[in-house]
Amino acid sequence: MNSSAVIYHPSERKIAVLLGALAAFAPLAIDLYLPALPTIAASLNATTDLVQMSVTLFLAGFVLGMLFSGPVSDRVGRRNVLFLGIVLFALSSVACMSASSIDQLIAARFIQALGAGAVSVLSRAVARDVFPGPRAIPVFSLIAMVSAIAPLVAPLTGSGLMVLFGWRGTFGALAVWALFGAFIVWTRVPESLPPERRVQTSMSAVFAVYRRLIGDSTAIGVLLAGGASFAGMFAYITAGPFYFIELNGFAPAQYSIVFAANAFGIFLANYLNRQRSAKRGPEAMMRLGSRVALFGALGLIAATLLHAGTWLVICALFAVVSMTGLLGANGVGLLMARYPDNTGACAALFGAAQFGLDALASMAVSLMHDGSGRPMAIVIVVAASTSVLGQMVYRKNALRGVADECNRQIRI
Repeated sequence: MNSSAVIYHPSERKIAVLLGALAAFAPLAIDLYLPALPTIAASLNATTDLVQMSVTLFLAGFVLGMLFSGPVSDRVGRRNVLFLGIVLFALSSVACMSASSIDQLIAARFIQALGAGAVSVLSRAVARDVFPGPRAIPVFSLIAMVSAIAPLVAPLTGSGLMVLFGWRGTFGALAVWALFGAFIVWTRVPESLPPERRVQTSMSAVFAVYRRLIGDSTAIGVLLAGGASFAGMFAYITAGPFYFIELNGFAPAQYSIVFAANAFGIFLANYLNRQRSAKRGPEAMMRLGSRVALFGALGLIAATLLHAGTWLVICALFAVVSMTGLLGANGVGLLMARYPDNTGACAALFGAAQFGLDALASMAVSLMHDGSGRPMAIVIVVAASTSVLGQMVYRKNALRGVADECNRQIRI
C-alpha cells in the first residue's frame, strides 16, 4: 500500500459527496439548458448573440455571488449564507421558467447566478474546514467528480425535458434541484466554521483580504493557471451549440453526447488527481494539466483551420476540457494552503478568476462570431497559453519563496 495515500473514513466520503451535490448547482444551471438555446431564441424572438449573452451574464453574476459570499462566510459562518444562496437560486429558477422575453430571462439568470455562486464557493470552503491541510486536495477532486456527473447527464436530461415540457421545463428542474439542495443543507450539513475560528475583524476588513491576494504574485499565478483553463472550456460551452448543431448538422441529442464525453473526461482527470496528487504533489499535477490542455488547443486550431473534420475537433476539445479537472482542484488547494485563515475568500477569488475569465472568453467568442469554428479555437488557444504562463509564474515564485526561506534559516 502507498504510504503517501490519504485514507478517509466513510462518513468523510459521505460529506464530500454531499458537498459535490451542492457544487453541481453551477454546471447544472449552465449545462441543462444548452441544448435548448436555439429553441429559446425562436420562442422569445431573440438573436443567437442575445441568447449566448445569457450564458455570459450568468457567469458575471456567478462571480459576484462568490466574491460576496466567500468573505462574508469567513466572518459569520458557512451554513446560513449557504442556505440563503440556495433559496435565491430556487426563486430565480421559477422566474426563468416564467420569462416572456429574453430581457426577463437574462435578468432572472443573473439573479440565479448570484445564488449559484454562493452555493459553489461555500461547498469548497466547508470542505476545507472539515479536511485541513493536504487532505483537502483529494477531497476537492472527489467533490469535482461528483459535480462532474451533472454535465454528464445534464445535456441529455435537458434534451428530454425540452421534448416533454419545452425549454421552460429545464428551469423547473433546476427549481426542484434547489429544493433538494435546501433539504441537504438543512438536515445534513452542520456549521463547519465555529465562532472561535472566524475572522474577528470588521466586514470591510474581511473584504480587504482581496487586495492582499491580488498583490501576491504567487497567488496570481495560481489564479491564472486555473482560471484560464476554465475560460477555454467556457469558450467551447458558448460556441459549442452553434459549431456542432448549426454548422455541422448535429442533432441536439448528438451534441449532448459530445458534451457528456467531455464532462466524463473531467471526471477521469479528477479521479487521476485523487489517486496521484498525494504522491506527485499538487504543483506537478497542475503543471501536467496545463501542458496537456495547450497541446489539445493547438490541435484544435489546426483542425479548424485545415477543416480536418469534427472527429479531430472532438478529440482536441476532450484534451482541453478534461484538464480542468487537474487545474481546478490543485489550484484552489494551493491557494487555500497559502492563506489558511481566509479559505472562504480564497475559494471565492479562485472561482471568480475562473468564471470572470470564462465571461471574457464567452464574450470574445460571441463578439468574434463569423459563422465558423475559428473564434472558438482562437480563444481556447489564448486561454491554454495563459494557463501555462500562470503555472510558470506560480512555480517561479514558489521556488523563490522556498529559496528565500532556506537563506533566512541559514542566516539565523
